[in-house]
Amino acid sequence: MAETAVLVIDMLNAYRHEDADLLIPNVAEIMAPLAGLIADARRRDGIDLIYVNDNYGDFTAEFSDIVRSALDGERPDLVKPIVPDDSCRTLIKVRHSAFYATALDYLLGRLETRRLVLTGQVTEQCVLYTALDAYVRHLDVVVPRDAVAHIDSALGDAALKMMERNMRAEIVPAADCLG
Repeated sequence: MAETAVLVIDMLNAYRHEDADLLIPNVAEIMAPLAGLIADARRRDGIDLIYVNDNYGDFTAEFSDIVRSALDGERPDLVKPIVPDDSCRTLIKVRHSAFYATALDYLLGRLETRRLVLTGQVTEQCVLYTALDAYVRHLDVVVPRDAVAHIDSALGDAALKMMERNMRAEIVPAADCLG
């Protein structure tokens, strides 16, 4: 059982939505650190890698459908470097928090996870709400500043500050997340 889990939140995205033009440049900036963190998590024993992704309102979609849609989307270059392999755990979510109406809480309990590294998009939305839900579950929260993407930079910075101050999240570079 791993004490640390890395969550990859909503990175499987077709970028066909109203905020895509604002989000894409920020996602492009985090790709190298995020891909490095994912590769590091895959190599290490004792680190669980879990992808949690929105179903974008398609309640018939399986996780493979979400991956395929993202790869067929507007920016496959922002998806290919971080596509989950067969060893990754995957969950589909329907709202902002990765915990809401998913089996994540149960899974983390079974894995005996105590420390949660939150990566992905969007800092001021899904990452923030997931951090709060992790905090109220008494999990240690780590957010790599360079592996989360925002739509609005001021809100993204405010969300990081809130996570650090109100949820005792550790805000560190991706390279320092796994020790």
